Amino acid sequence: MTEADRLRRWRLILGQAADESCGDLSGDAARMDNALAALYDSERTAGLGKSSPNVNRWLGDIRQYFPASVVQVMQRDAFTRLGLQQMLLEPELLQSVSPDVHLVATLLSLSRVIPAKTRETARAVVRKVVEELERKLHNPLVQAVRGSLNRATRSNRPRLREIDWQRTIRKNLHNYLPDRKTLIADRLVGFGNKRGSLRDIVLCVDQSGSMATSVVYSGIFGAVLASIRAVSTRMVVFDTAVVDLTEELRDPVELLFGTQLGGGTDINRAIAYCQQIITRPNQTILVLITDLFEGGDARQMLARLAHLTAAGVRTVCLLALNDSGAPCFDQHNASALAELGIPSFACSPDKFPDLMATAITRGDVAAWAARNDIVTACALR
Repeated sequence: MTEADRLRRWRLILGQAADESCGDLSGDAARMDNALAALYDSERTAGLGKSSPNVNRWLGDIRQYFPASVVQVMQRDAFTRLGLQQMLLEPELLQSVSPDVHLVATLLSLSRVIPAKTRETARAVVRKVVEELERKLHNPLVQAVRGSLNRATRSNRPRLREIDWQRTIRKNLHNYLPDRKTLIADRLVGFGNKRGSLRDIVLCVDQSGSMATSVVYSGIFGAVLASIRAVSTRMVVFDTAVVDLTEELRDPVELLFGTQLGGGTDINRAIAYCQQIITRPNQTILVLITDLFEGGDARQMLARLAHLTAAGVRTVCLLALNDSGAPCFDQHNASALAELGIPSFACSPDKFPDLMATAITRGDVAAWAARNDIVTACALR
C-alpha cells in the first residue's frame, strides 16, 4: 500500500476535518466520502433529508462503493441514526434497499402501518429474504432432525418395511457364506414405527421488539420442521397475548406477517398455553425463545416450567436465535431455569439444527453447548 493510499483511507475514516492533514478526495473516493458523511456526519451536515430522490441516490451509491455486508450495516445505521423507517413506507424506496434479515425484522415491526400501496412490495422483499434463508437452512435442519430420529427410534425387531438394509448388512457381514454367496441376517436393524409423529416440537417465541430477528429465524425453522412428517410442530408467539400460528407454518411469509412485533411480555401466559397443547410430555421438546424479561408472573412461570420438566418435557431456552452474539437477558430468571435443569443460551442459526438433533436424542444440551463454545447464561453471570 502506497503512502497516498494510506492517507486516502485515513481521510475516509476521519471525515472532512482531516482535509488539511490527509488531502482532498476525488473521483470514487469523494463519492464514498459523501455517502459516509450523509450518514455518520448527519449532525453537522444536511444528511439524507426526507427527499426520496436523495435517499434513492444514497442507497445506490452505497451498493456501488461498498461490499454487501457493509451496505447492510449502513442501512441499519440509517434506520436508527436518521429515523428512516418512514422511507420503508414508500414502494420506490423499498425496492432500492438491499434485503436482509434485519430489514425483514424492521418491516414486520412496521407491518401495521405500511400503506396499501407498499404492502405488496414489502411482502415481496420479505419473501425474497425468507426463500434465500430457507434454501440455506432447510437441508441442514432436515438432515439433522431425521438422523436424530433414526438414532432415537432404531429397533432390533423391525417390520419388513422398517428395516434399515444398509445397517443390517453391515451388522451381519461376519455371517457371509462365500460358497453360497449369501449373507445370513440374524440381526435386523430398523427405524421403529414411523406411522405417527415420533416427537412433538413446540416453538414458543417472544415477539417483543427486542426479539425481532429471532422471530424471523424461528418462523423459517418452524416452517421447515413442519415439513418433516416424523415430527409434529407447533408455533406459538406471544407478547402480553398468546397466538397459535401453527396453521400458518405452510407459508413462513404469512406466518411472519401474522406476528406483531413490539409490546410487553407475558411468558407465564405463553407457558400456560403450551401446557394445554402438550399431550405427550415424554416425547415433547419445548423451545422457549425469549430474553426472559418477564412482565407477568415470574414465580408462576417458573412453577409451570418446573411442572413440565418433571412431567418429562425436554425444555431449552434460547435467549436469542440470530447472528448477533450474546444478548441482554434477565439473569435472575436464567439462573432459576438452570436450577430446573433448563439451559439458557443464545444460538446462531447455523447451530440450531445440531441443537435440535441433540434434544431429540435426549442428549445433554448443556454439554453440547460447551462443545460448541456456546456460553450458557449461568457462565455469563
